[in-house]
Amino acid sequence: MKLWISAGELSGDIQATELLHALRLECDGRNLPLEAVGMGGDRLEQAGQRNILSIEELSVMGVVEVLGILPRIPGILRRIRRAMEQEKPDAVLLVDAPEFNFRVAKIAGSLHIPVYYFIPPKVWAWRTGRIAFLKQHIRRILSILPFEVNFYRAHGMSVDYVGNPLVDLVDYEHIRHILPEEGRIGLMPGSRKKEVESLLPVFSAAAALLLREFPHLSFHCIRAPHFTEDYLRAFWQGAAPLHMAEPEGRYAFMRSCQCLMSASGTATLESGLAGVPTLVAYRLNPLSYAIGRRVVKVRWISLTNLILGREAFPEHIQGDASPAALAGRIRSWLKNPEYFARMAEDMRELRERCGSPGSARRAARALLDALQTDA
Repeated sequence: MKLWISAGELSGDIQATELLHALRLECDGRNLPLEAVGMGGDRLEQAGQRNILSIEELSVMGVVEVLGILPRIPGILRRIRRAMEQEKPDAVLLVDAPEFNFRVAKIAGSLHIPVYYFIPPKVWAWRTGRIAFLKQHIRRILSILPFEVNFYRAHGMSVDYVGNPLVDLVDYEHIRHILPEEGRIGLMPGSRKKEVESLLPVFSAAAALLLREFPHLSFHCIRAPHFTEDYLRAFWQGAAPLHMAEPEGRYAFMRSCQCLMSASGTATLESGLAGVPTLVAYRLNPLSYAIGRRVVKVRWISLTNLILGREAFPEHIQGDASPAALAGRIRSWLKNPEYFARMAEDMRELRERCGSPGSARRAARALLDALQTDA
């Protein structure tokens, strides 16, 4: 079987890699040779996918930021069409990144290649009208968020809940023994350049404010693998020393932090599953933010909060993501340890809701079963 996997950003690359490993195990058990081609990052390539395009070509965020790559999109899509015509995959698996992957789905559909979606778009949050596109172009959805299954079923779509891959990646049972080091503050400024460039200077200013009152604090940036240390340090301003934590062993290092300051996104679910109190910050281009406020239908942006249905992790968005506001939040935590105990209970519930390990294996079985049924 030849499978085209389309992962458009780092988080998708991480989770698609785990799924590809599981697919290989399942295919071996069914005596079914598997070849993977498509679009991904270093992890998918190391897992054996032949990347025809790299996620680096699409690593953007926000409405306005997307405009910067629009002139390149037609050329990228033409390359994908030519590649699909040459490769003739048996199926296409889309992973997250709907703004780009919807275009990939249309190309696959025009070539009569069945399309499946792992980590589908959050149409329950905004642009619900896209459900019509999904019903037309997607054979089956593999969902990793427990609350979205009923939504897709209510709209007449085939959907399997496979559990969340981060349960396996974080592996809480393996790291639960690690105790937080008092005064160690972790920083996760995001996986996209625009996030880092927006948030890391704010984190550094907040760190400088905190050090005036808590001189024992240390600040550790958990480096995303595609960012160099020099690149990250370029956005760290002020006198507070910055330490680097390498991508390897990131979950164990998270566990060693008393708390975290993080960009919104997958990282906030990682930290929640690791059991680390987290402050969520997010800043967008003002126009992107203004548009987002009009169209987004959910109350929170953090996956941890969305899954729990309440604000377990405080969210500081746009103007509220200022150095003073972030420093004030961390200050209140350090002075009132009961906040940490309260969040620990929230994170225990989060782990229960996200289910047991084995998500990638369940997703692999669901995908292969669907392919066999649809054949």
